[in-house]
Amino acid sequence: MSKITQSLRPLVDRLRRTWRSSPLPVFFRWWGGELRALLPARWQNFFSGGADWYLLQHEGTQWTLRQAGNRLLMTHWSDNDDVLIQQSALASVLKNVDRDDLRLALLLPTDAVLRRTLALPLAARDSLQQVMAFEIDRQTPFSATQVYYAVRELPQPAATGRINAELVVVTRGALDPLLAQLGNLSIAIDAVDLAIANDRLGVNLLPSEQTPRRARPRLRLNMALSAGAVVLLLLSLATWLHNRQVALASMQDSVESMRSDAQQVSSLRQQLQDNAGAAGFLAQRKKNTVGMLSLMQEITTRLPDTAWLERFSVDNSGQVGLQGQSVQAAKLLDTLKDSTLITDASFQGSIQPDPTTGKERFYLTAQLRKAPAGKNSSQPSSNGGGEP
Repeated sequence: MSKITQSLRPLVDRLRRTWRSSPLPVFFRWWGGELRALLPARWQNFFSGGADWYLLQHEGTQWTLRQAGNRLLMTHWSDNDDVLIQQSALASVLKNVDRDDLRLALLLPTDAVLRRTLALPLAARDSLQQVMAFEIDRQTPFSATQVYYAVRELPQPAATGRINAELVVVTRGALDPLLAQLGNLSIAIDAVDLAIANDRLGVNLLPSEQTPRRARPRLRLNMALSAGAVVLLLLSLATWLHNRQVALASMQDSVESMRSDAQQVSSLRQQLQDNAGAAGFLAQRKKNTVGMLSLMQEITTRLPDTAWLERFSVDNSGQVGLQGQSVQAAKLLDTLKDSTLITDASFQGSIQPDPTTGKERFYLTAQLRKAPAGKNSSQPSSNGGGEP
């Protein structure tokens, strides 16, 4: 991960410089301030979050702490104090500071730091840190392994094709004891900088391997708010187009409504014709079909009392099926021969005696006669098979 981070650092630095040199940061600071002023006071404190820098300095045996931009001391302690006393002195004044915003910088005195102003080629802008690694030997009396260094681009105009930069160097022997002392106190710092009046210069001499990796819990909220702002912007831009489309849609709805009415009238006319045809077809079919109750009454009347049915069915083709038992099954054909409702009665398969009842088991089929013309059945007709 460190190699990937180092390979991406030039790109990140280039983007950061491009962003800072553009007018966008000034605009967004102004815009954010105007929007924040419209919020309640409690909300203003919430949305005014950001890096809250506190400056730690060591002079002699004394440590002092103050807030960036403020010359008033917040607390102080001595190297001779107990470790717990030193830790509590810092923790007590920072206990109400939001841990997400808290940033702690160690400020070095000006006499402990070497500063050099350099005019560099414009091509070096994207890799100032790497370029300075080769310039340490020429610009300072130290080698790159003996110092910690940082470089920043100066806003002053330079000659064509060149940029002004400032190199800030501190020896490891001057900084390492202070870092070790803070490490023994379990105090993590975010930057090592140079004291300038009541503030800091704006560089970071802290080695990258000792820079703390801080979580950014507000990143998701900021991303969500940014996404919401983009969505609202797109919605506002789409409103104008939507209003223009509403008028066109209204006219189209009127045309479609009239067209729908015409189609509905045509559909109702066709439906009326279809219903009339279907009603005539059903009436004609009922007229020409034998009623089921009439058929059952006819068979019940003609079958002798010594015969009884186990199954009675009529299929769609008008074929009647009779299955049951009788004392003399062969005579059943004679009893059905003169029926006015069925014809062509015949046995299917052989007549077999039933040893349990002592009767003859039979299966007999016949065909329904068509109802006489002009005569309606008094009972509902059957369009499919049925069983008693």
